[in-house]
Amino acid sequence: MQVKEIMTKDPVCCTPEATLQEVARLMLKHNCGEIPVVKSLGNKELVGVITDRDITCRGVADGKDPLKTMASQCMSSPPLTISAEATLEECCNTMEDHKVRRLPIVNERGECCGIVAQADIARHAPKFEAAELVREVSR
Repeated sequence: MQVKEIMTKDPVCCTPEATLQEVARLMLKHNCGEIPVVKSLGNKELVGVITDRDITCRGVADGKDPLKTMASQCMSSPPLTISAEATLEECCNTMEDHKVRRLPIVNERGECCGIVAQADIARHAPKFEAAELVREVSR
């Protein structure tokens, strides 16, 4: 099975200039915990990712104003990614090795075309593979 078969296609993205409040509102509206950060909404080249934890730990806990602080100030960059052509096993191994719960998917031009979350793995992978992923990422 390939990643492109289970990924969430065309995830909502933000730009580096989006405020933390705007990012948090996107997370709320789209029921997700990570937003890919792209060069522009017209150019989906991935430059980073921002998670709900990034907003909390790198933003709010540091006393930054979420109305003025930009995604670029709290995002993880460069982003860890995998190709849409990768196998499910490669995806799980990457997530386990780097202890991440979500992984942006890029096309051959480095543009964000999807995202895979632990929940996607749980829904589509054999139970033993999903259990292994959760165990390893949580260590």
